[in-house]
Amino acid sequence: MLELTAIVAEVRHPTAHYRVIGFHAPAIAEPVRAGQFVNVLLRPGPLLRRPFSVYSAVGGVVEIIYRPVGEGTALLADLKEGDRVSLLGPLGRPFEFDPDWDSVALVSGGLGVAPMLLAARDARDAGLRVTWVHGARTVTELSPESAGDRSVIATDDGSAGHHGSAVAAVPDGVGGVLACGPNRMLAAVAARWPDAQVAVETYMGCGTGVCLGCAVPLRAGGYDRACKEGPVYRAADVDWEALPSHLHYAAGA
Repeated sequence: MLELTAIVAEVRHPTAHYRVIGFHAPAIAEPVRAGQFVNVLLRPGPLLRRPFSVYSAVGGVVEIIYRPVGEGTALLADLKEGDRVSLLGPLGRPFEFDPDWDSVALVSGGLGVAPMLLAARDARDAGLRVTWVHGARTVTELSPESAGDRSVIATDDGSAGHHGSAVAAVPDGVGGVLACGPNRMLAAVAARWPDAQVAVETYMGCGTGVCLGCAVPLRAGGYDRACKEGPVYRAADVDWEALPSHLHYAAGA
């Protein structure tokens, strides 16, 4: 884990809903793995850092993807190339890839797309065939960027691809399942694939395991810290009924 000052290297808008910002941070970009995140501190800005899954890490540049929905993301949207922020990372437990799977399905809903470019990279490095299944409420909220050997899209309103959830659109026969998205979607993943790995959405403060603000209830009893023992969990290990199905702010706000 490193704390460093990172220069904004790029800003792009792949859709009207999503924005991507890249930070020159080779010391984080080199070791980061899919499912890990960075904590971003903006000054002037909110008191606490804001957590973001690492979207990609290429050429020493760490990218995050977000929607401007709150104070923190509104300030991110104002950043320009050459501006500086404080980054803390890489943080959290990443996805794990088993070469014996032969294939893996990456299941993302909405902003759950955030760790999936890295997941596709790490899966290919493990010799796995990748099926990326991405879902959203409607076609305009789909991410235009994907990677893998096969892509499947799903929309709640049927405006593109499979009419229904991303979970229902996952083809049979995949060796492993990795998922990120709203907690209600992850609960559905747990019901279908108990051994799936899921990146949990929850409130987070320090990102280092000190403040205990990111408690995740476990079916075995007790709590874990999403920032340390997570955010990636075995799907069946999380007590989904005790975990809020929807947060009062969008992930990464």
